Amino acid sequence: MLISTLLANKGSEVATIRGDATVADAVDELSRHHVGALVVSADGERIEGIVSERDVVRKMSERGNAVLGEPVSSIMSTTVHTCALEDDTESLMRTMTERRIRHVPVVDNDRLVGIVSIGDVVKIRMEELEKNRSELIEYITAR
Repeated sequence: MLISTLLANKGSEVATIRGDATVADAVDELSRHHVGALVVSADGERIEGIVSERDVVRKMSERGNAVLGEPVSSIMSTTVHTCALEDDTESLMRTMTERRIRHVPVVDNDRLVGIVSIGDVVKIRMEELEKNRSELIEYITAR
């Protein structure tokens, strides 16, 4: 399945946050949107980084609660792996597994247009497997 099809089904909303917002603000936004990562962007289109729940937890372990007052830019990942609308979910799943990442922003002409989580990819794969299973059962019982 193409990423464009996946986004058409799930929606293209992306939770973003500015790099100068505090980590406490990021925690609030993660909770409010019920997501595991926020794309760091000043304008909602250009990607500056990504910050995940894991980033917050790891930095709190290192620096304590003081990290909550620091800017998101101090804990975000600046190397962001992205995908394109014309990429397929199988190659994205491979990339996510190999790079051990759970959230991949989708870009079109260097502009943020969506985000795909590992949960989205697993859900699609499970639906594909269930469809294949149903087709096989139908084929076998039709004989």
